[in-house]
Amino acid sequence: MIQIIKWALVLLLTTLSLFAQETFSNKEGSKYEFTLLKDLEATPVENQNRTGTCWSFSALSYMESEIIRLGHKPVDLSEMYIVRNAYIGKAESYLRMNGMFNFGQGGAFHDVPWVLNRYGIVPEHVYMGLNYGYDKHNHNEMNSALKGMLEAFNKKPQNKKLTKNWKKAFTEVVDAYLGDLPDEVTNFTFTEDGKTYNPISYAKSLGLNMDDYISLTSYTHHPFYSQFVLEVPDNWAMKSSYNLPIDELMEVMEYAINNDFTFAWGADVSEKGFSAKDALAILPEDVNTIQEKGNSAEFFNSDGKEKVKNAFVQPVKERWISQQERQDAFDEQTTTDDHGMHITGMVKDQNGSKYYIVKNSWGTKYNERDGYFYASFPYVQFKTMNIQIHKDALPKGIKEKLGIK
Repeated sequence: MIQIIKWALVLLLTTLSLFAQETFSNKEGSKYEFTLLKDLEATPVENQNRTGTCWSFSALSYMESEIIRLGHKPVDLSEMYIVRNAYIGKAESYLRMNGMFNFGQGGAFHDVPWVLNRYGIVPEHVYMGLNYGYDKHNHNEMNSALKGMLEAFNKKPQNKKLTKNWKKAFTEVVDAYLGDLPDEVTNFTFTEDGKTYNPISYAKSLGLNMDDYISLTSYTHHPFYSQFVLEVPDNWAMKSSYNLPIDELMEVMEYAINNDFTFAWGADVSEKGFSAKDALAILPEDVNTIQEKGNSAEFFNSDGKEKVKNAFVQPVKERWISQQERQDAFDEQTTTDDHGMHITGMVKDQNGSKYYIVKNSWGTKYNERDGYFYASFPYVQFKTMNIQIHKDALPKGIKEKLGIK
């Protein structure tokens, strides 16, 4: 009961701090005047720190909101439990493809269902993933060690074949950094709320059906209303997304928020108009309204550059992007699979323009909005790679076009 009250207070205080005023802005001194349209429940913002594991943080944040939406008590799930098991899956794929495959810290939203269905899940406090002595996540050394091992295994130095020991050796290195786990997942037991679980039984207790969650995207090099494997390096599991025209994908996102569904959002964050520090992602028609100075590569991106001029302190006219422009950016690789986030609501500015409320995973001190920012509809239309969403969040007509029941 104490834990339930604690989580309820955290959620309430977070909401109050973000949206207590009748109107609010993106930062001190800004002339943006936002009015809240929809604010859906989410668990507290976390910090991926020096890792490329945004996909785990965002997808689990989304699942935590789904658990709340479905009427269960809030939980804090272990991102690093997901990451640990995904590393092993990536290694298997890398070697099966004779090294002609991506291996790294990145992943995709569907990696969370991939892990939950095979290995279950545990609460954050049961598996912190910080066995290497840091108080914040940093996978640089571990990733270098793992990649070196796989490259050596791929050369097959032992009679030109893989031994049966490679997986054990690889797993032991992962566990040396993140934390030891038993060979059999059902042997890993822990107590939560006075009950004993293993990861499989705990996952079942959450009330989630992983088959209910789908990925949606929008590109013309595959037929609309079909499924295809999105060709991005981090899609190591080779899972498919449903393909919609961009207008219909935008319709799905707004319909979902208006009907109390949040969703995970995968997007390119390399545009000048993306500034989580300024709590905005915008697409100015006049690019000269944004200039950058300085340089930073924190969180595996350049968002640390200082943005100057007026686009982040006063609304400017934004450009609307066509389906062809989206496709050109994907084909030219100026839109890439950069970052996973969690969309939890919607606001409008004083001009009536709408923005999504985006929960990030760079901690609460990165900007003045406690780790959240606002992404304009034009930015989302242009830079969305894919979303993960519950199938019941789709409008009926679109659901029928996709053949989803």
